[in-house]
Amino acid sequence: MAETGVAGSLRGETHQSFPRAAAVSKGYNFASTWEQNAPLTDDQVAIISLLAQASAERPLPPHVAGKGPEASDANGRPRDSSSGETSTSDSILHNTHQFYKWYSELESTMNFEMEEKYRRYVDTLTTHLKTCDDIMAQVDETLGLFDDLQAQHAAVATKTQTLHDACERLVQEKERLVEFADALRTKLNYFDELETVAAQFHSPNLTVNNAHFLPLLKRLDECIAYVGSNPQYADSAVYLVKFRQLQSRALGTVRSHVLSVLRHASQQVQQAIKESASSSEGGRAANVAEGAETSLLYVRFKAAAPSLKALMEEMETRAARKEYQQLLADCHGLYCEQRLALVAGVVQQRITEYAKAQSLPSLTRSGCAYLMQVCQLEHQLFDHFFPASSAEPANLAPLIDPLCTVLYDTLRPRFIHEADLDLLCELVDILKAEVLDEQLGRKGEAVAGLRPTVDRTLADVQERLTFRAQTYMRDEIANYNPTPDDLDYPAKLEKVPSTQSEIQEEGAAGEDGQDAYTTWYPPLERTLSCLSKLYRCVDHNIFTGLAQEAISLCSMSIQRASKSIAKKAGSLDGQLFVVKHLLILREQIAPFDIDFAVTYKELDFSHMLEHMRRILRGQASIFAFSSSNGLVRVLSSGAPRVVENQIDAKKELEKDLKLTCEQFIMAVTKLMIEPLLSFITKVTAVKTVSASGGDPVPLRTQAFAQAAKVHEIMDKMDEAIRAELPPVVAKMKVYLQNVSTRAILFKPIKSNILEAHGQIASLIEQEYDDEDKGVIQLQSIAELQRKLDAVIGL
Repeated sequence: MAETGVAGSLRGETHQSFPRAAAVSKGYNFASTWEQNAPLTDDQVAIISLLAQASAERPLPPHVAGKGPEASDANGRPRDSSSGETSTSDSILHNTHQFYKWYSELESTMNFEMEEKYRRYVDTLTTHLKTCDDIMAQVDETLGLFDDLQAQHAAVATKTQTLHDACERLVQEKERLVEFADALRTKLNYFDELETVAAQFHSPNLTVNNAHFLPLLKRLDECIAYVGSNPQYADSAVYLVKFRQLQSRALGTVRSHVLSVLRHASQQVQQAIKESASSSEGGRAANVAEGAETSLLYVRFKAAAPSLKALMEEMETRAARKEYQQLLADCHGLYCEQRLALVAGVVQQRITEYAKAQSLPSLTRSGCAYLMQVCQLEHQLFDHFFPASSAEPANLAPLIDPLCTVLYDTLRPRFIHEADLDLLCELVDILKAEVLDEQLGRKGEAVAGLRPTVDRTLADVQERLTFRAQTYMRDEIANYNPTPDDLDYPAKLEKVPSTQSEIQEEGAAGEDGQDAYTTWYPPLERTLSCLSKLYRCVDHNIFTGLAQEAISLCSMSIQRASKSIAKKAGSLDGQLFVVKHLLILREQIAPFDIDFAVTYKELDFSHMLEHMRRILRGQASIFAFSSSNGLVRVLSSGAPRVVENQIDAKKELEKDLKLTCEQFIMAVTKLMIEPLLSFITKVTAVKTVSASGGDPVPLRTQAFAQAAKVHEIMDKMDEAIRAELPPVVAKMKVYLQNVSTRAILFKPIKSNILEAHGQIASLIEQEYDDEDKGVIQLQSIAELQRKLDAVIGL
């Protein structure tokens, strides 16, 4: 269809008879590309289709369609009707030859007409191809020009970018130089300030109260901080020295101003005190009245605070720098110095008045209370001058410590000569419980300056108390010389009313827990009284040592007293005396929450004795030049060794109590079964002889083991139980009021008696016949047990 359209558009063009094959090929390619790039719509395709159908039926030639077959020329080509040469005979086909000739001409004409369009198409494509070649040549030329233009554009762009970068660098350099200049100008300002600040500080019109003083001082601090932090700058050290000189002068001016204000305030207070004394005493110098202290010493002095408060607040805001720290410390010292000159005499007066009129405990209470009041007032006054510094108690220490020392110097000579433990314990309780824990803890930092003096006083009182306690234990416990009345046991216990004994037996929680102190051996009562006083008055470690020492001394004192009682009343009384008092001591020390074990460290030189003996015997020379030198061996291996020894007073007490109880049990047991013991000893000897190879002899044939003798022995034991055991039980009741204690102590005695009786019963069962048993009449163990229970009262 594309070819038909192209052929129709090219109809009438000049035919070229020599087309090129390459042009034809390019023409077909062009037509194909055209068809792809410019496709026909559906309507256009339908029209072309109709045109093709219309042209499919070729009409007859004009000479055939009009007048019949036209005549052909001599070459067989149809003639043109316009030529005028027509022949009727040539137009009529007479034979087959004419037909074929005519047909050949017609076919040739048709072929010519059919090929014509292709030739025209080829010519057209050739023309187009030439045109395209020309265009391509022009395009190549244009592209070359474009490449040149692009290269030139790139060169221009490069130059433009280089110029732009250079401009930007210049701008940045300019900005950097401007910033550097500004920074340099800023830095130089700190150095340039020296002349300005120096001129203003040297001006006679500039005072501390001037409105420009504090801003100027702040600027000076900034210059010092900057120059000090940049020592690499030229002449920074010189400028720093000059700045510091100006700062020192300015701070000296502040210090002088503070001193002037404080002195003026002190003078006003002193003048007021003189006026008050003159009016009250008729012109004669007198002390400040107690009611006038606050108004004279504090209210008048407080009037000077507004002139310094703003300045001191500014100085305190700069307290991070050491120069201002020193300035504030100097100002605090000046303040405390002026206040001390005013207050010290008044405090001394009051403490002296208390000391003359009051006892040591009252003086301690009154003095501490008065000093706490002074501390509170001084803290409030100090807060008006130095608001930010008042929170630190150390700032007022130069004032408070001397005032507190007045009380300490008054108290110490009195309690250092005090020998009464009760009074010393009362002092400790006042200082520790009332003053430190209660009053100082409740009033807080306002009275914190009093705490070091109270701690110091408390430590001295506790030291004195410890010394007096050791002296008391040495004199009243260890070296106690008992009177006959102290050793009058058991009569001393028997004098206790029976009602009191009954109450003690019924209500006692522990051994002698409710016993009257009058029945105790005095060293025991004094030991427990001393420990009860010391328990909350001295430190835990100190009390542990004192308790260990007191218990040991008390136990030894009880043991010595028991020997005297044993000589006078008997060994059982001596043993029960020890048991009674050791039980009381053990029970009474139980509430003390301490460890009674004390470790002692000693130097042990015992291993050096052998080396010294060898040297003295001449077995080791001290002049030998070798390792066997005696002196060298003593120095190298004879160094003293540290030996730790631990003494547990509570364990020693338990040990002594156990030993005494065992002695009492064995003594009572021996008293009850003495005949049985002798008999069992003889029986054992006889059996030993028989077992060693001798002739076996029946036991009942022995003189000591006859049935009548055995009966006599058992009667003696029963008599001892009836006659001797009740007095022993009575003694136990006198010494030991607690039923459970007596039961515990009597249980092994009963067990020993029953065990001995059981041995005799077993021996009788083995060695004696029924007749002998009838003679002996041995009672049963159950009967003996009931008898023992009846005697002891269980």
